[in-house]
Amino acid sequence: MIILGVDPGLTRCGVGVVEAGASRRLSFIHVDVIRTSPDMSQDLRLLSIYNGLVDKLELFAPDTVSIERVFAQDNRNTVLGTAQAAGMAMLAAAQRRIPVALHTPTEVKLAITGNGKADKLQVERMVMRILNLSEMPKPPDAADALAQAMCHALRPAGALQGGEREQHLTAAQRQWALAAQQAKRRRGVDRGM
Repeated sequence: MIILGVDPGLTRCGVGVVEAGASRRLSFIHVDVIRTSPDMSQDLRLLSIYNGLVDKLELFAPDTVSIERVFAQDNRNTVLGTAQAAGMAMLAAAQRRIPVALHTPTEVKLAITGNGKADKLQVERMVMRILNLSEMPKPPDAADALAQAMCHALRPAGALQGGEREQHLTAAQRQWALAAQQAKRRRGVDRGM
């Protein structure tokens, strides 16, 4: 299963791609940051983020997209820009019929380090260790995007293949696994609308 993780942001939107193989073994595929200038108008910044995400979706044809769930922050402008960037990622995925998952920062920390209150450095070190990277992805948005993708693969029932452990799945998890299988069958087919 190929998972594209998104750490949404208006100035820097992190994009990380991993593959979850047998026994949830994770392999690094790609990491990047889509950047926009604060000097641009907000509509053009969002368009730039959307176009960058579309390019990544077309290039890597992920089975699912995992996006950081936006939560309330003290700075209202920051949370609005982050939510809008997350919306661009959801739109780009939905247009290609790619399932979307949302995970909170606490869920990501818990999945990657085993501690929902881990600091950024602990998460970054575990990303490096799990993906066998020789250096930490820069800027932190890049590492966060990889962690987001990894979280989706490592969460309970995250990397189910076929009928594996089907007896333990909830209806929603069965639906998710079916959607992932259908996405695999579509791989290589133009997903544009």
